[in-house]
Amino acid sequence: MALSYKVRRTLSLLVLVVGLPLYIGLAIWVVSLFDRPPIWLEFIVYVVLGVLWMLPLKAVFKGVGQADPDGEPIRYEDDGLK
Repeated sequence: MALSYKVRRTLSLLVLVVGLPLYIGLAIWVVSLFDRPPIWLEFIVYVVLGVLWMLPLKAVFKGVGQADPDGEPIRYEDDGLK
């Protein structure tokens, strides 16, 4: 079942405002469980974890930045300037 535009928009906002900070805290906590790795390895771990959170949520974020496909088209008023 496909999610509607409004549900996807609401979920994406919720994920970015609540879920992403929690995920960042979790990533920092996981890295802190190990002894301090070399800086290049720590960087790679953070990059991988930074990309990994998006993969299961791709369907939620898809098309959210565009106009509502089910909504009314946006009509601009002509201001008479030419």
